Amino acid sequence: MKIRKKRFKPFFAVVLFVVVLTGAFFGFQFFTKTGIFKVPGIVYYDDSLNEAELDTLKSIFTEEIELDKDVHISAYNNDVKPELSKGEILYDILVPVTDFYAVGTDVKEFPEEAVQMIPISELSYDKKLLSMNDKYYLDEIDSGASFRVIKFDSEKFDEEIKPLLTEEFSKTFPTKDSVLTFAQTGVTALSRGMNTKMRQVGDGKYFSEKIAGFLSSFDLTHTSNESSFTDAANGDNICSDNRFIDTLTSIGLDIVELTGNHNEDCGDEAARNSIDIYNQNNIKIVGGGKTDEEAAIPLLINEKGSNITFLAYNLSTGGATYDATPGANQYYEENATKEITAAKERGNFVVVDIQYYECSAYASEYEDPTCDRANSAAGDQVGFFRHLIDLGADMVVGTSAHQPQTFELYGNGVIYYGLGNLFFDQIWWPGTTRSLVLAHYLYNGKLLQTKIVPTIYDASMQTKLLDEETSKWFLERLIKVRP
Repeated sequence: MKIRKKRFKPFFAVVLFVVVLTGAFFGFQFFTKTGIFKVPGIVYYDDSLNEAELDTLKSIFTEEIELDKDVHISAYNNDVKPELSKGEILYDILVPVTDFYAVGTDVKEFPEEAVQMIPISELSYDKKLLSMNDKYYLDEIDSGASFRVIKFDSEKFDEEIKPLLTEEFSKTFPTKDSVLTFAQTGVTALSRGMNTKMRQVGDGKYFSEKIAGFLSSFDLTHTSNESSFTDAANGDNICSDNRFIDTLTSIGLDIVELTGNHNEDCGDEAARNSIDIYNQNNIKIVGGGKTDEEAAIPLLINEKGSNITFLAYNLSTGGATYDATPGANQYYEENATKEITAAKERGNFVVVDIQYYECSAYASEYEDPTCDRANSAAGDQVGFFRHLIDLGADMVVGTSAHQPQTFELYGNGVIYYGLGNLFFDQIWWPGTTRSLVLAHYLYNGKLLQTKIVPTIYDASMQTKLLDEETSKWFLERLIKVRP
């Protein structure tokens, strides 16, 4: 009798193969934590994150988001702009500010409660930016602030994390190439006693050598020059020795304002020739010209992403042109209203300079604060300057005062009633030897800040920066009498 051997049916062989393969497949997933056994990546939030940052991050990494790998998120601050590693993002720049009218300039001069750290996006002209660690952020850009960095520690930062990050993590910040720096100065009258001094020293750069480095460091530098160049200049007239052009070019002068009431003292020919000299040296002109039509042309500035309309008018005791002769741009209410309105419609930042009636308090050699208040027997200086802000100007600056005057925030703008003498021969009264330089910083058309920097000259007729202690005393004096 034959015994038949049992054989596995092919069906059972296939089943066994599938079972083994399936077991291996799921076993692999189980031990490697992949597939159905995969544990989603976890987001870990470090205690270094503040509440606002946590809210932003949690709005991104919601329950619907499944990550392949864990991510650890933390934050830190740096006093200088850091070199970022992979997974690090510069989240914000925090700058120290205090009250606009505060006199101090550095964080360490104030109690902790008087200083706020605000995002750079919130910085505006009505707050006072302070230096930090002796660094002024808008001058340095890479220091003088607290740089907030958020770090994403993940094996798949580029593939998983980066695509999820919102515009909060792709902000743009000010750079040297995007912040427009603009120095406005007061009265320049390179004349009379300065002509006598010029004959002694023979070099226009002598008068500016102590201030040239500072003023030429700005993208734009302005002054209001009241005297014209001529060979007839002497120690008694308000006319300028031709060599004084070197004084102006050495400070990096970009804009000369011709609203003064003395540019015609030397005659029409000298005034015209002076305009030619400015043009030859690539110095832009505002508030004056060879004719009344030319004098009335606004100066349009379009640099580093900021658009400025610069208007300048003469409302003084003379010097204006009404026809085809050279002179200053006469103020007319109708013209000013139209020009300011048109500039605002263009979306420009509007600066209005005014050669106003002078306030004179030169009767003694001691400190006379009469003109600090922006008073003038000839009219309502405060009311008129405020009116220009009401018309839409963002900033109004007085360029006739031979002594610095007070300043204030008003309406939607800021007013500097008088800047004093940058260069002149008035050495007999303390008030006339000082001036205020307005160091403006604009970013994307917005005025971030104006830093006020006092200057002084003496019998040497060399203008220099006023020392820190005296600057604080003087600015406090002006602030106390603001309207």
